Amino acid sequence: MRKIPAAKISDTTAELCARANIILRKDVLVLLRSARKKEKNGLAAAALDAILENARAAAAERTPLCQDTGLPYVFLEIGQGVLITGCRLDAAVNNGVKRGYAFASCRQSVVSHPLSRSGSSYVPAVIHTDIVPGSKVRVTVFPKGFGSENKTGLKMFRPTESGDEIVNYVVSCAAEAGADACPPYIIGCGIGGGADTACLLAKKSLLRDVRKRSPDRLLRKMEKEILRKVNRLNIGPMGLGGGCTALAVNIEASPTHIAGLPAAVNISCHALRSASAVI
Repeated sequence: MRKIPAAKISDTTAELCARANIILRKDVLVLLRSARKKEKNGLAAAALDAILENARAAAAERTPLCQDTGLPYVFLEIGQGVLITGCRLDAAVNNGVKRGYAFASCRQSVVSHPLSRSGSSYVPAVIHTDIVPGSKVRVTVFPKGFGSENKTGLKMFRPTESGDEIVNYVVSCAAEAGADACPPYIIGCGIGGGADTACLLAKKSLLRDVRKRSPDRLLRKMEKEILRKVNRLNIGPMGLGGGCTALAVNIEASPTHIAGLPAAVNISCHALRSASAVI
């Protein structure tokens, strides 16, 4: 059994919170630069230039990529051979989030009550834990901005419906989002499980390298078809038209019940932010 102090997880979380909010993921940058080279619409090209310059300036000046530094999600993959010592795991993670967000001069975006809207803080983070083989811990921080989170969709399809209906539903979610969630988008989709599983899969799919397509043949075909149709909507970067409304579509799937076919959509703005480390 390998012992890992909770303080180590806290320190790692703090570092990842700062990194995720300041440095745009390399895979996202690659697709943004590729989109800029292909874009023929002058206004859209200018918007992509501004997005790329913003990413450069944030990294150079060590400032957040966006004023909405998001609701912090922390995904923990904990090896079966690990014993975490010290304080409670959730306390360690939230301590790390507070320190990392403060260090990066992030906005306090978490209200203590959803209805009274009282107070503001960096925490609590939304923590998801998976037990996996091995004796290491993988920590992933995902600051999720709410301009795009507010465009989340869930539909409980009949099990007799085909992938085409799901494709059209995802495209309709992107069309409804329009320019409101700062395109070009990265679109995450979760299919299967129950309603909660589908929503979690949709969010987790955004952590996958956006340059890589699903290894599943059916899902890969759907990813390509959704991207093609979304980019024909002519919404474009920041709603200025052009051929790049979405940079990528990532789909994850899970077994489900014989009587159901849940499908969830979780959209990210162009500033898809996450960072991971293994302890």
